[in-house]
Amino acid sequence: MLNIILASKSRVRKKILDDHNIKNNVIASNIDEEPIKESLLKEGASPEIISKNLAELKANKVSQKFNNSLILGADSVIDLSGELISKPESRVEALNILKKLNGKKHSLISSVCMSKNGSMIWNYTDKAYLTMKHFSEDELMLYLSKISDENLYAYNVYQIEGEGKALFSSIDGDEDTIMGLPIKKIKEYLKLQK
Repeated sequence: MLNIILASKSRVRKKILDDHNIKNNVIASNIDEEPIKESLLKEGASPEIISKNLAELKANKVSQKFNNSLILGADSVIDLSGELISKPESRVEALNILKKLNGKKHSLISSVCMSKNGSMIWNYTDKAYLTMKHFSEDELMLYLSKISDENLYAYNVYQIEGEGKALFSSIDGDEDTIMGLPIKKIKEYLKLQK
């Protein structure tokens, strides 16, 4: 299989690629996502468009520096009834996010984009639906206390592959999509590139 460059410092995405024997190097795009999200929201962009645009921006930025290399950009957003929820930057923020999601259904959208020579050549967006059980604030704080800072800021407020699965009464969607990388579609695409 081809060697790709992952335009993300997400350890989860790197691990998914490694687990599927996709050779990859990591070169983070270091794009400041928040102003881009805010601008797109003001224009009325849907969560799917925002996720796709961010994945494309990340891939294209790294792609401009590496001619003829395949660059994989990825982005995930949480959509709670039209409100876009970003990764927490503090434990207080993480608790507030869990309180917002508490007892409610939301969608998680993951987009991936392949770029070459500075332009997008392929993209895919997938969506999963998660319904969180209802918890007391103490239970949410106990849950957060079990997660290290490193994992909390790297993987968002719920770790679907670990402790976080217990937060949900229903999960409808692909687990790899929820973790930020719909790997089946990426593998299908890469097989066509041989």
